[in-house]
Amino acid sequence: MNFIVEYWYIIVALAVVVAGAGIAVVWFLGLPRGAQLKKVREWLLLAVTQAEKELGSKTGKLKLRTVYDAFLTKFPWLAPVVSFERFSKLVDDALDEMRDMLEKNEAVKALVNGEE
Repeated sequence: MNFIVEYWYIIVALAVVVAGAGIAVVWFLGLPRGAQLKKVREWLLLAVTQAEKELGSKTGKLKLRTVYDAFLTKFPWLAPVVSFERFSKLVDDALDEMRDMLEKNEAVKALVNGEE
């Protein structure tokens, strides 16, 4: 009982964090499947762009592993549902989109190449 009295603010903060995470998961799972997939694809585009910036080109397997680890951290509840093969396909799609962006957008190209 003394523990609760002394550390009530930590208990309340943890409850707020857990409730916030729960609300975010319920909100995401409440989205239609297409909207969920769109959110994941948008995040994947960001993740592969960051991996490209950090690791450079010709490091495909390392980038895939880096993005997959980030995916497991960001979407742990989706990991059992999405197979690695499906995830790899989604990453390939995101890489194609990133390459298109690099060709068409000089600001993104400068960001990835570390010129900014």
